[in-house]
Amino acid sequence: MRIGIAGLGKMGAAIAARLLETGHTLSVWNRSVERAKPLTEAGATLARSPAELAASCDVIISMLFDAPAVAAVYRGAEGLLSADIAGKLFIDMSTVRPGVEQELAAAVEAKGAAFLECPVGGTVAPARSGKLIGLAGGEPTVFERARPVLEHLCRRLEHVGPTGAGASMKLAINLPLIVFWESFGEAMALVRHLHRDPAWLVELFTDTAGGTNVLKARAAAVAAALAGGDGGPPAFDVDAMRKDLRTMAEEAASRGIDLPLVSRTYEVVDTISREGFGGRDCTYVPAYRAAAR
Repeated sequence: MRIGIAGLGKMGAAIAARLLETGHTLSVWNRSVERAKPLTEAGATLARSPAELAASCDVIISMLFDAPAVAAVYRGAEGLLSADIAGKLFIDMSTVRPGVEQELAAAVEAKGAAFLECPVGGTVAPARSGKLIGLAGGEPTVFERARPVLEHLCRRLEHVGPTGAGASMKLAINLPLIVFWESFGEAMALVRHLHRDPAWLVELFTDTAGGTNVLKARAAAVAAALAGGDGGPPAFDVDAMRKDLRTMAEEAASRGIDLPLVSRTYEVVDTISREGFGGRDCTYVPAYRAAAR
């Protein structure tokens, strides 16, 4: 069985590397070919187009930034859907609105292929070690078909409902995560005048009820950012946060739901991005807020 990966951003590349390490035969495609080089050097085959990827693989996993990217890669002139895909299995891991996944499933199934959405909780490090949380939506039989592949990537794999349910759940689990970074920044602003060592502050917070798992896991990076240093390569950057917040707001509006925390956090994250820091890791948000006057 050959697996194809469409989209080699941070998460797509990490998933591809994990699958290579677990012994899978892999083909990859990305709009920027240079991103594929570490994977092809490790044994993956480079596809020249999404259509070529789909034609040459049995299972195709897509991990794309947003809905326009999903549309381009699937429905473009040389998109995944332009190939003969009858009998193949598609797994989309992109973080998009439920309606995007539902429309995509219908298009894939109309060509005789199977479709499962499975957005994941976790960043690059869990992806590389197979410790993501998979939130699958689709037919139970398709979920079981995809399970052997997904179990190499996920420490917890849940079938949460029909197509679209996975997207809803992914937006829900990302909401408190993203809002946390803003709230922690506001907390740091409250104690800025104490001039305490950032590492000490972060360590203290990790020992309180307000110290979330993500703060404990990223403590060193948060402390470095608060001290004005480099928190390391981004795992979940500000631009991705902004995209997810916008997606949450759009989905909530379509359902008549008010999300005031999402709206306010989006304003802050959007400002950070527009000031040129969109590529910074999420741990930069508390540093920005703590320094803001």
